This record gives sequence, structure tokens and C-alpha cells, in this order.
Amino acid sequence: MSESVEFLLNKASEAEISDHLSSCDTDFLPPLSSRVEINDYAKKIMSKAVRFEAWSGGILVGLVAAYCNDQQKRIAYITSVSVLKAWMGKGIAAGLMELCIEHMKVLGMRQISLEVAEDNTSAVKLYEKSGFLVCKVNAPFVTMDLPLENGDEHEP
Repeated sequence: MSESVEFLLNKASEAEISDHLSSCDTDFLPPLSSRVEINDYAKKIMSKAVRFEAWSGGILVGLVAAYCNDQQKRIAYITSVSVLKAWMGKGIAAGLMELCIEHMKVLGMRQISLEVAEDNTSAVKLYEKSGFLVCKVNAPFVTMDLPLENGDEHEP
């Protein structure tokens, strides 16, 4: 995997999102297909989410999808974080999370929330490294929140 990775916003088609999620299906805990119909979910992500995408050689290798339509409470919700298995461990998810967080700050969101399986330790660690804190446990899932500072300060 020496190919370069390009980070883009909202480039993927519905079919590319569906293919990517299908490829990552069993890497989700529990598998994504046990919770949603992947083609319908891809359609929803395409139409309602802001998508932070990692591309290499014309292939969508990483995706973070976030809903940021709660303008009253100004809370964004990350609905999906996925990286193709062959690309894991290369900082792609962390880079996409950083882009997502910065974008939400620009939009004036005051918080980002997400839900993750509590036994998905690698995902929980990723979110904790990004500054998220566990705020609610509803086994087998936990809700994690990241309060946002909407000033000019940027964390390294």
C-alpha cells in the first residue's frame, strides 16, 4: 500500500459508498448488515450526510459520514467510520476524524456525538484520541461526545 491517499469531501457516488460499506461490513461490530440494509444506508448517507473520504487509485478506502442538520442544538452525529481492512493502521481514520472535527467547528456545531460497540476497543481508542469521551453506556453500545470549541484555537 505505497499509493498515496487523497482526502476529499462528498466525492463518492451512492454506489461507491455502498460498495465501500459492503467491503467493510464484517469489520463493523456487530456487522453493519445485521443492523441496516447497506444499499438503503448508502442512499441515506449520500443524501443526508457530510462525507469525509479517503481515496487511493480511484478506490474509496476510508469514509466518515456525519449528519449535521441539528441547527437548533448544533450537535453533529457521526453515523459511520470505516476503512478498508488493507488500509487499516495507516492513520486514515484519524485523518478523516480530524477533517470532520475541523469541518464541524467551521459550521458552528457545539458538539459531535457518536455511538460505538463498547467491545470495539480499536474504535473507542480512535475516538478517545480524537478527544471524545464516553458519556452514556447502553450495552452493548456506548455514546461518546466531543464538545467543540468554536474559537480560533487549534489543537496540534
